[in-house]
Amino acid sequence: MKIKSMVLIFLAAFGACLFVASPALSADVPRMSVEELKDILGHDKVIVLDVRAGRDWLSSEYKIRGAERAGPGDFTTWVNKYPRDSTLVLYCA
Repeated sequence: MKIKSMVLIFLAAFGACLFVASPALSADVPRMSVEELKDILGHDKVIVLDVRAGRDWLSSEYKIRGAERAGPGDFTTWVNKYPRDSTLVLYCA
């Protein structure tokens, strides 16, 4: 996957995290359904990143199996850590 696609996925997920408290503002942010995620989980080139803030991540009993913890502001690290042809799926809720 090209860097442009990775950036778009990041922006969509990060935008959803920022605007989760305001449904009116988040209406335009594209989201992936549970079914869409289930369809791609387990593929070699799909990497799921949990970008919740530390306290939210630590206190949650709900985590996607196989997801990696990633700091919400570390986009540069994610881009350089994973193969460019990977699909990064970010979640924060």
